[in-house]
This record gives sequence, C-alpha cells and structure tokens, in this order.
Amino acid sequence: MRKIYLILFVIAVAVTNINAQPYKIGHTTINFIDASRSNRNIATEVYYPADVSGDNVALTTLNSLKFPSLVFGHGFVMTWDTYQNFWEALVPNGFIIAFPKSEGSFSPSHLEFGKDLAFVINQMNVLGTQNTSIFFNRVSPKNAVMGHSMGGGASFLSVPLNSNITTLVNFAAAETTPSAITASAFISIPSLIFAGANDCVAPPTTNQVPLYNGIISTCKTYISIVGASHCQMSNSNTLCNIGETTCTPTPKISRSEQHTKIFSYLLPWLNYQLKSECSQGAIFDSQIISDAAITYQKNCIQCVPLLSSELNSLYNEIVLFPNPANDFIYVKGIAQKAYFFKIRDTNSKIVLQIKITESQNIDISKLSSGVYFYEVIDLNNKTVKGKFIKN
Repeated sequence: MRKIYLILFVIAVAVTNINAQPYKIGHTTINFIDASRSNRNIATEVYYPADVSGDNVALTTLNSLKFPSLVFGHGFVMTWDTYQNFWEALVPNGFIIAFPKSEGSFSPSHLEFGKDLAFVINQMNVLGTQNTSIFFNRVSPKNAVMGHSMGGGASFLSVPLNSNITTLVNFAAAETTPSAITASAFISIPSLIFAGANDCVAPPTTNQVPLYNGIISTCKTYISIVGASHCQMSNSNTLCNIGETTCTPTPKISRSEQHTKIFSYLLPWLNYQLKSECSQGAIFDSQIISDAAITYQKNCIQCVPLLSSELNSLYNEIVLFPNPANDFIYVKGIAQKAYFFKIRDTNSKIVLQIKITESQNIDISKLSSGVYFYEVIDLNNKTVKGKFIKN
C-alpha cells in the first residue's frame, strides 16, 4: 500500500501546476467622475486579487471567478493607507476593495462622503462591463459598503442612496450630520456592526448601539470586542492616536489582537453574504456563541446547509485522505475533471489554493498543526466542503 501511495505521489508531483498561496495584491488608482454632482472627482485607491503584486497588474488568472467589491470609507482626517490591515486580509481571500479618498479635510461633508461610497459601488460594477478595464468580467454584482469612524457613519448614509448595495459592515461607526442613526431606520440589508468596548472617541452607547438598534434588517449582528479601542480598528494613525490619548477608557488589548478578532468574524460574514459559502456562515454562528473575547447581539442564523442531489453527487466523487494528515493530503476526483481546491484556517483565511485535474497529492508540510477547512469547486461552481486535521 505504501509503495502505491508513493507512486501516486510521484505522478502527482510530475503533473503539478499550482500556485500554493493565496492571491497576491494588485493595486490601481482610479478617478471616478460623478456627472450628477457637477463632475465631482472621486480619487479612489483599489486593491484586487492578482498573481503578482504590483501596480496595474492583471487580475488573477488562477481562475475566472468574479470577485465581490468592497467600498471602504476612511475616518475623520485619516488617509486610506491607514487601512492596509484590511486590504492585506481581504484581497488575498478573493475580494476587491476600494478606498475613496474624498472628504479628507478638517471640515468634511458626511453626506457627500456617503454619496461617494454609494457611487463607487456602482462604478465598480460598471468597470466589470468595460472590455478596456482590468476588471472586465471579474466584478461580482454582490458587494459591501464599509467604513471606520466617520466613514462608518457615512456608510449608513450611503445605503438608502443605492439599492444595489448587498451588505453593510462598519467599524466603530460614528454619528454624522445628517444623522446616520436616523438613516439606520431605512436599512434592511444584512448588516454587521463592530464596536470596541473601550472606545472613548465614539463610545458604543451613543454611536454603534443606537445605529445597530435602528437597522430594520432581518439579519443584523452587533459585535463588541472586549478591551478594544477606536483607533486600533485600523493601523496606527498619528491624528487618531492623539485624539484617543485625550480620553478614557484606554485599550486593554493590543492592536494585533484587535485585528485578529475583527477578521475572525469579518471573513466568514463576507464569504457567506457575498459568496454564498454556507459553511462560512455556520463558522460565524458557532464561533460567536462561545467567544469570551466579545459580547454580541444578533437576530438571524447565517446558514443551515442543505445538500441538493447534484451536490450529493459531487460529495460522492471527491475523496480526501489521510485524515488526520502529516505532510501531505491526497485529493481524488474523477478522471480528467478539473477542480479548484482551497484550504482555510480557523480564522477563515485562505492558506492554500490550487488547481487540480482528476487527483493530486498536496504538500501541507508548511501548515501549522490544527484544524483546517477545505473546499473543492468544480467547473459548474458546485462546491464540496469539509475539514481535516494537520498533525
């Protein structure tokens, strides 16, 4: 049996044609022009999945998937590059994220910023239809409007302005003028609100809690991270840090701890809401119940998995062994049939993704010991999901 296994391994290695890493990060700058507002120029930094990192590189050719677009509003006098933690976590996992740079002065218009977020959502979809764009045929109609602090409040203002927005997510969102709290009563899409329990800049009791309570969606979740602060939602920013030093309470967890906690919920939420990955919704729901590092409110269950006869057929054709595994796992499918294979860690981050044809032995020696979740996707976008243990 061992000899047969070694022969299969040698054959698999010989035909390997893989990229055993998450996506690289491409970047471009786009000036969107809103003709309805006197040709308003909205300079926007866009990050997207690529095969090589760099400016204006092609989108990934690893697959032909369409990627959900996320539009992120910055905080008061905070620049887009403060949010590098977001594009570094989200783009490698198959998302496009755009950062409008407007309203960065000391006297911003919250309403105009909300309009900018709503406009850029639509413009990303437009780029997906233009054959001269690097985004041609690669933008999913599903999307999210997001933001931090002032940008979080502006994200509330944007939703009633654009019926194409799929989901709302924000971080330490602040009340705005006009009122984001008032706008929340017109929001019925799935919404995820993050708060820092030790936020002294935009305290949850006067900002995120009433924003959450006002939302009329049948699927909304409020997550308050114990010991987390306002400015630690992003990377370090001098002006934000100075403002935070003038008030109490102070943060009780580190910035990296706060980021880890954010993405342990943000990725499953986006994967379910924007990619319809049911198992990711189940991870979100199971984790939130037992997590002592947060408090929460929610009014929905993300997903209850059901298998159609077609999916049952796909489950029957895929075999993964051994499980538990040491340095290699073998994925066996149908002869001459192509699949796309992904592995996620318990924080829902993609740690390995490859193309396979028929069957393949996959090197997992660089993965740490623990539980991992895998997905096998066929050319009809039907997906098999499961988990394995790496010794």
